[in-house]
Amino acid sequence: MKRRTIRSHAIAAMLLAGFVAGCPSEPSTTVPTKEPTTKATPTQSTSAMTKPKPPTISPVQAGGPARDAVEASNHFGFDLYQKLREQDGSFAYSPASISLALSMTFAGAKGDTAKEMAKVMHLPEGKTKFHGGWATVLAAWSKPPKVDPHAEDDSTPAYELAVANRLFGEKTYKFEQPFLKLTKDRYGAPLEMVDFAGAFEKQRLYINSWVEEQTRKRIKDLIPQNGIDDQTRLVLTNALYFKAKWLKPFREQRTKDGTFTTEKGESIKVPMMHHSRHARYGETDDVQVLELPYAGGRFAMVFALPKKGKKLGDVEAKLSGELFQSWLKAATGAQVNITLPRFKIDPPKSVQLSKTLIEMGMKLAFQRTNADFTGIGNPPSPEDKLYISKVFHKAFVAVDEKGTEAAAATAVVMTRGGGMAPNPVDFTVDRPFLFFIRDKEAGLIMFAGRVHDPRAKIS
Repeated sequence: MKRRTIRSHAIAAMLLAGFVAGCPSEPSTTVPTKEPTTKATPTQSTSAMTKPKPPTISPVQAGGPARDAVEASNHFGFDLYQKLREQDGSFAYSPASISLALSMTFAGAKGDTAKEMAKVMHLPEGKTKFHGGWATVLAAWSKPPKVDPHAEDDSTPAYELAVANRLFGEKTYKFEQPFLKLTKDRYGAPLEMVDFAGAFEKQRLYINSWVEEQTRKRIKDLIPQNGIDDQTRLVLTNALYFKAKWLKPFREQRTKDGTFTTEKGESIKVPMMHHSRHARYGETDDVQVLELPYAGGRFAMVFALPKKGKKLGDVEAKLSGELFQSWLKAATGAQVNITLPRFKIDPPKSVQLSKTLIEMGMKLAFQRTNADFTGIGNPPSPEDKLYISKVFHKAFVAVDEKGTEAAAATAVVMTRGGGMAPNPVDFTVDRPFLFFIRDKEAGLIMFAGRVHDPRAKIS
């Protein structure tokens, strides 16, 4: 039988939406396990697989392993940015979500396939320690957030953070138990058996609805039509949702239309938010840097604004983990007059990352005859061996006076086949800029992107 190419997805979709007032009525910082309410339900080998039991993430002592996972994700994220910046317009992505999904995939890679993935993803030697590092981060994220000190209700959480990992596997395919144990124990990712061979379109709708629910309906149609078919054997999925209010919100009555000069040199009128406050602010030869914390203190958004006369493209060309750390080091306390546009990025469809990852050096993983994922499944027939065929990424960003909402989802589909200033400083964002949402305690960059035009919804 002629083998068909399966589209493999690593889809990270991001959402930043401060236009939603307050926190949702049912905030969660645990790994969500509730199945989506949808007519598209999977066909499974046993009814017991319909609702998998909530996974338990094994506790791992904080320290080196967590640092290794965080640094690998950040470095990989900046390498990926150098490829993504080649596209036109504004865009956003989640290095953390993509790294989580690919890390689960890496858990089953062997030989030269594993070596290539490790090099591209900046993974340290020793898979056990690396996966344990992600478990540490996920365990920290699952802890209840601090109470919002500015809320009228003293039980209101400072932020909402939910992360869900899941494996959707073909019910007739045999998966390796050590791989399933590692992904469940370290990533909280249970295996859910579905019927790709007999009802792949139904399963696509089901997985998309699962992702949509985990991201509070912000990420829709993650896997596009024809994204999977009857040869699909495994979909590794990560969904990441973050919503937080600024520690010191902007006052809506101070928002007024202002002039923003786009990357194309067009002067446009956009709503500009205004605030005067003490914040972490700094300057380098190329950029002004501002960090605004969210309620609770653990998370913050970093803005990098090229100085007047400097081009954003020149700043992007030098962007790296080391440069970003130098920006953070330069940002010390100052009284800052802040002018920041509301902005939104809302692409209608996913961006393919498979070619990008191949160009970065992850070649064997995408080759049907040479990929070695026998740690995931090791069938007797070469025809049934797994490989990654396509990777997609999708992001949504929106920021306003109240704060930020962010959601990310990543799926990998596998197929058989192979110092304080004396005076206030001005931080006026009236030209293209970069942004980053980071977990300050872990040091992890969760979301990042650039804004060429605050009005632009399509990346």
